[in-house]
Amino acid sequence: MERKQEIAKLVNVLRRTARMALQSEWTGASADAAAFCVDQHNRVLSRLTELDSEIANVFAPLAPGSSLTVAAMACRQLAAYYEDEAGRRDWKFYGAGFDAESFRDFWQKSAREIEDLGEYIRESIEEWARHRKGTGSRTRDQGAKTTMDLNDE
Repeated sequence: MERKQEIAKLVNVLRRTARMALQSEWTGASADAAAFCVDQHNRVLSRLTELDSEIANVFAPLAPGSSLTVAAMACRQLAAYYEDEAGRRDWKFYGAGFDAESFRDFWQKSAREIEDLGEYIRESIEEWARHRKGTGSRTRDQGAKTTMDLNDE
């Protein structure tokens, strides 16, 4: 495999590992998730060191007990080091991507509407939370049916 192509693939692994580490941190993953992300970072770093020995002067392997946050940060920094060589990535969401120029144009034309939407969400979040907790929703006396009522029918 060509060096540039392999670096691009390894950078992609680093980016995905960073994202997985942060998602695992947010969802309260177990220690084995942290160990996996740290090990993955160290393996990619080892391969990159084989391809580019000078990188050893800048990056060091992560300690075995490193946290998910540290693993995510290290993966992002290592990926950023090769960003010029591997190319900047376009953001992708569920297999769909968008190009930065189109987004910039959209943002210039629609920023005010997005700000309005954000303001509406901030103003409404308390009410939504009350409804979610049940303090603002209909009671059984007002005609709402519970799961138990539906099972009885």
